[in-house]
Amino acid sequence: MTKFKLRLYITGRTPQSQRALSNLHEICRADLAGRFEIEVIDVLENPTLAENEKILATPTLVKRLPEPVRKIIGDLSDRSKVLLGLDLETLDPEGAHDHQRTH
Repeated sequence: MTKFKLRLYITGRTPQSQRALSNLHEICRADLAGRFEIEVIDVLENPTLAENEKILATPTLVKRLPEPVRKIIGDLSDRSKVLLGLDLETLDPEGAHDHQRTH
């Protein structure tokens, strides 16, 4: 079973940061059911981590595993773009989770 290691970079407890975290939890519960690990990094508290990862904007989600590494910038409210960025469409070829796909 593939485990997803995700790192969400935020800047403080802004409404946009909180929205991104909430959206990420919702997507993980629905589409990764127990196969995910989320680490939240506040760039105000850990600027070196953000600098090492070349984070230029927040919130930014980094999918560290499985490879390839992917970055998604924004509050993660566009579910289909997040699923595409996480390569989750390959886990469900029938499109059961992608409600906007046309057949």
